Amino acid sequence: MIDAVFLLLIFFMITTTLGRKESDLGITLPGMMDQGSALEMPDEQIIEVQARGEVVLNGKLFEGKEMPELVKTLTRYRLSSEAANNRPMITVQAEDGTSYDRVIDVLNACAGASITNVTFGAI
Repeated sequence: MIDAVFLLLIFFMITTTLGRKESDLGITLPGMMDQGSALEMPDEQIIEVQARGEVVLNGKLFEGKEMPELVKTLTRYRLSSEAANNRPMITVQAEDGTSYDRVIDVLNACAGASITNVTFGAI
């Protein structure tokens, strides 16, 4: 009985083909490109909420309760930050006398863009 087991073991060891090594696959890896200038990603975006209810990001004024353009802009910022292996960070700066509803609208826009790293600052 043990003779049959050893014969089968030797048979399978001889007939088994070993896998090809990765170096034998003949894959050509892409080369590196020279980058003309360094791409600077801002560490954070600052959203200003003014007392009159105006929301300003990078000098652009956003209006309305839902602010779909702000959500689109923040989504693009999140995607570009993630592509650069950075965490997207938003700082909300509200003036004195700003209604809480408008700040909550900005937070809802951040949530709509899937940005969770939000801090508050003073103007």
